[in-house]
Amino acid sequence: MPTAILTGPPVPGSPLEGDLRSLGFDVRIATGAGEAADVLAALPAAERAALVDPRFVGHVHALRLGLTDPRFPAAAIPGAATALPEARPALLAALRQAAAGPRPADEQPLARSSQGSASSGGPAMDTRPARADVLPDLVAAALADGGADPHRPELGPLVATVPGDPQARNEARQALAAVDDEDVRLRSAVKARDGFFTTFCISPYSRYLARWCARRGLTPNQVTTASLVTALIAAAAAATGTRGGFVAAGVLLILSFVLDCTDGQLARYSLRYSTLGAWLDATFDRAKEYAYYAGLALGAARGGDDVWALALGAMVLQTCRHVVDFSFNEANHDATGNTSPTAALSDRLDSVGWTVWVRRMIVLPIGERWAMIAVLTAVTTPRIVFVTLLIGCAFAAAYTTAGRVLRSLTRTALRTGRAARALGDLADSGPLAEGFAAGLRGVARRLPALAPPAIALAGAAALALTAALTPYGSPWTAVAALGYALTSGLAVARPLKGALDWLVPPVFRAAEYGTILILAARADVNGALPAAFGLVAAVAYHHYDTVYRIRGGTGAPPPWLVRAVGGHEGRTLAVALAAALLGAPQFTIALTVLAVAVALVVVAESVRFWVSSGAPAVHDEGEPA
Repeated sequence: MPTAILTGPPVPGSPLEGDLRSLGFDVRIATGAGEAADVLAALPAAERAALVDPRFVGHVHALRLGLTDPRFPAAAIPGAATALPEARPALLAALRQAAAGPRPADEQPLARSSQGSASSGGPAMDTRPARADVLPDLVAAALADGGADPHRPELGPLVATVPGDPQARNEARQALAAVDDEDVRLRSAVKARDGFFTTFCISPYSRYLARWCARRGLTPNQVTTASLVTALIAAAAAATGTRGGFVAAGVLLILSFVLDCTDGQLARYSLRYSTLGAWLDATFDRAKEYAYYAGLALGAARGGDDVWALALGAMVLQTCRHVVDFSFNEANHDATGNTSPTAALSDRLDSVGWTVWVRRMIVLPIGERWAMIAVLTAVTTPRIVFVTLLIGCAFAAAYTTAGRVLRSLTRTALRTGRAARALGDLADSGPLAEGFAAGLRGVARRLPALAPPAIALAGAAALALTAALTPYGSPWTAVAALGYALTSGLAVARPLKGALDWLVPPVFRAAEYGTILILAARADVNGALPAAFGLVAAVAYHHYDTVYRIRGGTGAPPPWLVRAVGGHEGRTLAVALAAALLGAPQFTIALTVLAVAVALVVVAESVRFWVSSGAPAVHDEGEPA
């Protein structure tokens, strides 16, 4: 059980002790910094600990935000500070420093406040020295000075203060009564940035569903799993191929999306974040969508229409879109001098309210995309669903990629080694590409700045054209795949720090997935395209898993895993050789075997990692997927 240490006798009539206990804290009372340090040192090392001024006046949700969020090693609000086990030594050192006595006035640390300013409503920095009589604030400032800067949540209208006299305490209580913290808590449960459909058609009621789940003890992971199960039932309904099945599938897909929104809102409402939950939330969205594509393709086949190529094309396009997003963001994650006229224009457009929503809608985020799929499933045919989806996603991909290329060409960013490593990990180079890269480093150093994406694109285009234009089973496709491995190695032979080097991973994804699609379609035998769908799904899972490991700060999957599944160029060469050496029926079997092998290896390692990982308990608050 976490422990809250009150740094003095409680104020008569204060609800503070009860509020802390309602948040799950065991409350201890210590008089002075020295006694508080002794109490802190005696607590079990694996527990969260908090310091709270006994005069604190504030909303329960302010305490919840400041003292219970599992994502941050240390956190603070005015009058309270907390630390998870990994930050406990720093907290104890800061407390003992405070117990040793005040420093000279010119060395006093600055207290920082996360409460919003009256003029802007946004976070404001309070640069006044920490009050010498508010021990948690002194400790929080000492933590910051020592390099363990505590997270300071934005409280908005919530009250969190330590009144200095009875009049100030009375004013704080009046301010407390004027704000409904439950309403603030509900509103803050909704993701700050989301799509139009999600914001206006789902979140107005899904937040109340999240509160209902919280009050009944349901966890975000349970809601995430319910969303997956609902989507799988929707896919099964679509697979029936009947009009009633299609209507039910559309309704169930929307219900799955409501639950998908609810799980994140429940995590924010109750501050129940977890490493496992972040992984489930990230991977289940793709599993749901691609399972639904497969259900639509099966349902169409029952009606005599083969749309597997369209289903696989939609999965390829959607995955490549996401890789563009991930690669661009990682390339610019910590870039310096990161400005451009294109970004400035985007910021100006964001100042015009209606353009924000138009721009969020045309990129077809998950809410708009699933709503479109659900409605079209109910009233049209699977073929129309996929054709419309491909057109919409192609436009969205062109719009976002063009904008990011313009930003990259017009900005003067200096990219770090971390960004280059992330792009190298996203490239997913196997033994062949790594071997060629090692032998071509001298050549790569002499190439111009834009060479890596140009070389990657040339190799990918040559491979795709060869697969599409030569007869099925031609050895030239295998030769082109070997050439693709060579160009892939040259593309990554030097650190990916160039302006457009973030394009290298999505080009690799398009080359691998596209080659599998083309060869399976040209095999022209029953089962080849479904087998190719399964293989691309397994490989895409591996690539999404890589992305979320990097986002979690734990780095890419272990090198042995990448080598075991061949890397992108190794798998591409294996598929090309199978098409050249095997007949069409045997090629289908080879795709199936490869899909099963890749899925078993990457899923087993992924589950092992995320269940036992020490990765941060993150939750995706960025762009809607």
